[in-house]
Amino acid sequence: MGRLSAVGAIVLWSIGTVIIAYFDMPGIQAAFWRLTLGGVAYPVVLYVSGRRLSWRQFRLAAPAAVLFAVQLGVAFTAIKATSVANMTTIAALLPAVLMVISAIRYREPIGMKTVLMGGIALVGVVVIIRGAPGGDGSSSLRGDLLAVLGMLLFATYFVVVKEVRQHLDTFSLQTLTMPIGAAVLYPMAAIEADQLFPPLPSFSDWIWVALILLIPGSGHFLMNWAHLHVSLTVSGILTLGIPVLSAIGAWLVLDQSMGAIQIGGMVVVLAALVAIVLNHPEDPVR
Repeated sequence: MGRLSAVGAIVLWSIGTVIIAYFDMPGIQAAFWRLTLGGVAYPVVLYVSGRRLSWRQFRLAAPAAVLFAVQLGVAFTAIKATSVANMTTIAALLPAVLMVISAIRYREPIGMKTVLMGGIALVGVVVIIRGAPGGDGSSSLRGDLLAVLGMLLFATYFVVVKEVRQHLDTFSLQTLTMPIGAAVLYPMAAIEADQLFPPLPSFSDWIWVALILLIPGSGHFLMNWAHLHVSLTVSGILTLGIPVLSAIGAWLVLDQSMGAIQIGGMVVVLAALVAIVLNHPEDPVR
């Protein structure tokens, strides 16, 4: 179930990428309103179910929530400061960072087959990105450094959540992440909007915000649950599937073109990821 949950998270994140690309709202503001809406919806569901939160749970969830929000802000800033190709290629280095952390901090065994398949998947992702029509764009050293920082923050978020999940259930973590993350992201959203408070979304925009909360937001829920059952190495490598599934979604929904080189890269990535998932046993709940 852990591997299935992690794969489900990747699918939902990929769908979310397409939704965000289609949604006409500045990125940080969209992220802020998503977290704000979640900061209302999740506590309501939790309290209706008869559950309550404690200050201990708040303290446990706070570091992950802050990292999540800061990472979102840095990533959306990097997207505007460098090319999409550079941004996505740097993000694809996440599995390598998590693999090193897994081996050093958690003593997770990493077989040669996993390293090989992960490397093949990474090459496939680079082929997809670099083979995209108009994929080069304009880049800058500042934007590339922000992309590296965003990737490292996301890796740190993965590690922190994996450790927090030893002491905190998934729904409580998700419930606390929303309002804390919204509070952290508010100054960035205000700066992006160039006013004290980001403009309220229209009624139709709220529908899109709700979809972002429901779809990629549920992806975070699934991945947070999976952290107790799947190694950081596997969950990290699975993120290489996001460019593949997002490109397919963009082709289907946004009418973006795909060349033969991209399709070949997608086949390579998906084959490597299937091999990794089938090769790895579930982690026992600790």
